[in-house]
Amino acid sequence: MNSPVYQTVIVGGGFTGLFTALHLAHEHYPRSVILIDKDERFCFKPLLYEYFDGEMDNFQVVPRFSELLKDSGVIFVQDTVESIDLHQREVKLTSGNSYNYSNLVLALGSVTGYHQVEGANINAFPFWTQADAIALERHLHDCLQKAAKTEDSEERRKLLTVVVVGGGASGVEMAATLADFLPHWYSALGGNLSEIRVILLNHGQKILDGDINDPLRPIAEKELQKRTVPVEILMGAEAVTIQPNAIKYKSNNEVKTLPTYTTIWTAGTSTHPLIKDLPIPQEHRDRHDRPLVTPTLQLLDFPEVFVGGDCAAVQDNSLPPTAQVAYQQGANIAHNLKALALGEELKPVKVNIRGTLLKLGINQAAANLFNVFEVSGETAHLIRQGTYLTLLPTPIHDFKATTEWVDEEIFHHHLDPHDVGKKVVQAVEIVGAGVVGIIAARKLLKMLGDEDKRE
Repeated sequence: MNSPVYQTVIVGGGFTGLFTALHLAHEHYPRSVILIDKDERFCFKPLLYEYFDGEMDNFQVVPRFSELLKDSGVIFVQDTVESIDLHQREVKLTSGNSYNYSNLVLALGSVTGYHQVEGANINAFPFWTQADAIALERHLHDCLQKAAKTEDSEERRKLLTVVVVGGGASGVEMAATLADFLPHWYSALGGNLSEIRVILLNHGQKILDGDINDPLRPIAEKELQKRTVPVEILMGAEAVTIQPNAIKYKSNNEVKTLPTYTTIWTAGTSTHPLIKDLPIPQEHRDRHDRPLVTPTLQLLDFPEVFVGGDCAAVQDNSLPPTAQVAYQQGANIAHNLKALALGEELKPVKVNIRGTLLKLGINQAAANLFNVFEVSGETAHLIRQGTYLTLLPTPIHDFKATTEWVDEEIFHHHLDPHDVGKKVVQAVEIVGAGVVGIIAARKLLKMLGDEDKRE
């Protein structure tokens, strides 16, 4: 008879998986921990736009797992998971290796969903990973260079037209980013920036409809029109076919064709294939085919398995698929794994939704804090950047990068304390929720001559 295996395997190195691993290391978890991901690098997805347009670099947005987990005791395995056997408690990899576990954490996230739109999976650019960002950047550079050289006006129009499919947060952020930096690139090549078109194709009648960022719609609509090149928004437009040189869409029961060499797909996600293949009955899944989990994030039929992030649905608790949910779930999973190992009581996972942050162009954003306080423009950009920098998943990197950024960007270059005052103090305290938030708040209070109001 085989001896029992006392080790925890984490499948997926996104926010939930990585933060589970880091918190287990921090809490001196008494069992070995293995983190498996197919990629070499962690991708900080909320900042992928900043990586894409050159505002931030590799170190900040796509650090290596080996660097993040150095001296943590967590074993990182770069490999692709082939199958998961919940009955035998075994994870099989495409390399032929396999790992047995006493506890399993599934943090696979979701995958791009093309909703059976013809040609979308072949001809549209996804924006999900570092590789996606690099591929899109190279393609756009190539299009702009060709456009600057061609005398064929029809060809130039297709080269300079970019269509973003999907009016959710990802589509809005992508369109706003493109509308600011594509003109900058093209002008540097001697081109006429007014020839650039950025089109947001939205199936519904409202952008951000049903999204956690819904309250920011009025701000987003205004900001999209204020970009270097105003974003054209097509409402009630359903993509039906995507070709290499055009996109066809249905509007008012009529199929229309929009010539373009660049279609970017941000129109939704699908459940990860490995999650779909798990032996979980349909009555224990939600309508998106995600497994239902208990308030402690355990599978109903396999309590030794924890599932968090986009690939799980918590019973009687609808949560948005955002980074702040995923990383908080990771911390809570780690707490419950340690409690389980020590024979202590597990606790229901509590997620605190602090607010929403939406990138609306280069150095521009909008923030909604607890549906109470809204801020937009450069101030919101500073709050958004500072907030995400506090989440960078290494203590030294986090503290050093963020405190330096706060001091340089906020206190030396941008904010006039008499203009921003207490609202920025409140925003930084609420959203930052950590060492940097306190530092920023106190420095602002000092600048305002209001030190006596510190907590």
